Amino acid sequence: DNIDYSYAGEKGIAVTNTPKVSTEATAELTFALLLAAARRIPEGDTLCRTTGFNGWAPLFFLGREVHGKTIGIIGLGEIGKAVAKRAKAFGMNVLYTGPNRKPEAESELEATYVTLEELLQTADFITINCAYNPKLHHMIDDEKFKMMKKTAYIVNASRGPIMNEAALAHALKTNEIEGAALDVFEFEPKITEELKGLKNVVLAPHVGNATFETRDAMAEMAVRNILAVLKGEEPVTPVNQKVVVTK
Repeated sequence: DNIDYSYAGEKGIAVTNTPKVSTEATAELTFALLLAAARRIPEGDTLCRTTGFNGWAPLFFLGREVHGKTIGIIGLGEIGKAVAKRAKAFGMNVLYTGPNRKPEAESELEATYVTLEELLQTADFITINCAYNPKLHHMIDDEKFKMMKKTAYIVNASRGPIMNEAALAHALKTNEIEGAALDVFEFEPKITEELKGLKNVVLAPHVGNATFETRDAMAEMAVRNILAVLKGEEPVTPVNQKVVVTK
């Protein structure tokens, strides 16, 4: 999102990244947000620390179960597939959408390919796990929220601008959907003020891959890329055109 890698290539600057090492951590965080929103965990934590817990009651603090529900995954890449595996472990039905069908993943994960519109209309829980590009800017907007179930939850652990946050705030305030959870924001690091005052949205500070294990793996891969370039070899995980630094 921050580097013009084509221009860097023209200038002989190699640009690399650290793909796949954050897959499991990001999938874990995606599902953690889903569960936190469905079972109102942050809201309950705040209650216990402020006004206090006055004892169990039959209809107190009701949330939603995920077992037996349908999850709709937007983007069945490495992270999307990892989310699907967790969803299957929780006994969920898996739908997915994306630019291309993935027959092998469908077989492995018992996942069903549908259009975006079908996914939004059918899923109880929706996760955004696709990469961002300008064509996907505000892919989830007022119109899309109106397609969702009144009891739907949506999780964005991908890129903030994929979702129109003003539209999300409106959908949450008017009960067009039941809840949401975000690890990324449209105007990051700024967070839409309306969202901060809503109880039915969980907010996390972009910590999808923030684990000790992932940071170690990212550092190791970065060093391998640097050493390869300095030796005049092709990087392990190049992003731009082949750039070889001669000694």
